[in-house]
Amino acid sequence: CCRSDLERRIGLQLDQAILEDILIPASSYGNGHSPMYDTDSVLRIFSIFMNLDEDDDEDGHLIDESEMMFDFDSPGSPKQSSILKVSKLLDNYIAEVALDSNLTPSKFIALAELLPDHARVVTDGLYRAVDIFLKVHPNIKDSERYRLCKTIDCQKLSQEACSHAAQNERLPVQMAVQVLYFEQIRLRNAMNGGHSQFFFGSLPGHFPQRSSSGAGSGAISPRDNYASVRRENRELKLEVARMRMRLTDLEK
Repeated sequence: CCRSDLERRIGLQLDQAILEDILIPASSYGNGHSPMYDTDSVLRIFSIFMNLDEDDDEDGHLIDESEMMFDFDSPGSPKQSSILKVSKLLDNYIAEVALDSNLTPSKFIALAELLPDHARVVTDGLYRAVDIFLKVHPNIKDSERYRLCKTIDCQKLSQEACSHAAQNERLPVQMAVQVLYFEQIRLRNAMNGGHSQFFFGSLPGHFPQRSSSGAGSGAISPRDNYASVRRENRELKLEVARMRMRLTDLEK
């Protein structure tokens, strides 16, 4: 009871917190493979901040409308600055706990997916956290690596982060391809004066699902598909390099 009240108090003032405030040690830390930090408590705190904490319904004391501090469905609202503060805090927290070799991929993904899409203007912080996690946990399954990277909206990566991700061998090759697609779009838009914003067969937060030929892809083996994506990756890198050179020439 005391713990839940404390979590609720922190949650309602989360935009005023700093990283050290939410680095809560796990009570079981030191027992073999136990994680270093209490991520469950932090998940509840952030959920309270977003008024999505279902535990309140079960306890019978719903948050009154007058206590609802933030409107998360209005990106242009004055409260957006609070959301941005909290998203930056969460990304810093995820990057810190990613250093814990006992943190599971499922816990990391739960933290990464906590906030609504509009809470992050750029996803560089989340990309950094994912990269740290992959560096500390090199032996995770390919399926988990893929799911981790799906939490990043590649359209919101800065040019610097895009360049890093395109060369990052810890990432699934599908993500490198997607990053190069969006870098290509960015460069093409720059050359067209910021117009013609179009996308290459991919939705935000999803890896591109493309067939290498007009025929159905059902008969393509995983090995052939992987080789095709690697080849596409190399071709995109060359195309992006050519476009950067053309853009540099245009800016002279």
